[in-house]
Amino acid sequence: MAEAVVETSFMDPFKDILVNYLMPEKCYDEFFLQFNLLHVDCLKIVISKGLGIGIILGSVLVKLPQILKLIGARSAEGLSFNSVLLELFAITGTMAYSIANSFPFSSWGEALFLMIQTVTIGFLIQHYGGNTIKGLGFLAVYFGLLAVILSPVTPMSVVTTMQASNMPAIIFGRLIQAGTNYRNGHTGQLSAISVFLLFAGSLARIFTTVQDRSLLCSLRLHLLKKKKL
Repeated sequence: MAEAVVETSFMDPFKDILVNYLMPEKCYDEFFLQFNLLHVDCLKIVISKGLGIGIILGSVLVKLPQILKLIGARSAEGLSFNSVLLELFAITGTMAYSIANSFPFSSWGEALFLMIQTVTIGFLIQHYGGNTIKGLGFLAVYFGLLAVILSPVTPMSVVTTMQASNMPAIIFGRLIQAGTNYRNGHTGQLSAISVFLLFAGSLARIFTTVQDRSLLCSLRLHLLKKKKL
């Protein structure tokens, strides 16, 4: 009985990296075994995954302009601490929900870096407002709560509720910051660069989320059809 021929590709040394981070194995086969480089669904998945990685890399620096502006001015004038708290709540909800559901890091990794930077901004607001002790207390309380939220002690229903509350939290946070700007008559130490980068990153994440869900379903359907032929 003849042995089955195992197909190989010049990209096999990089297969694990590509499959783990950029594409499902079926797309690897389409591209590098079948040489179907114009497979639409797989191309969209690769673009989406690439954007996801780009978002994570960009998130490492997205709030750095804001942090540097606060440190340079030694002032947090114009920034609302309550707005930061609501944003931190939304970021934490996304991170906790993703970890609880074992989502790939490429789909939520930016939340980790945004959390670290947002916590830093929250501390700086308190520190430059003359409340360093309160700022240290804020750090202790937040990381204590984060440990509890990420532990098995927290019911999944709580994590799901946090995730579902993301949009209202972000909207109210932005409204509070807008109200602060209006009352002050200026934006104070708010960094326009960070605001723009956050907006651009949000648009890219919306695209990757929609693409990841719809395209994976489409790809499965397409592959099932091929098996039936």
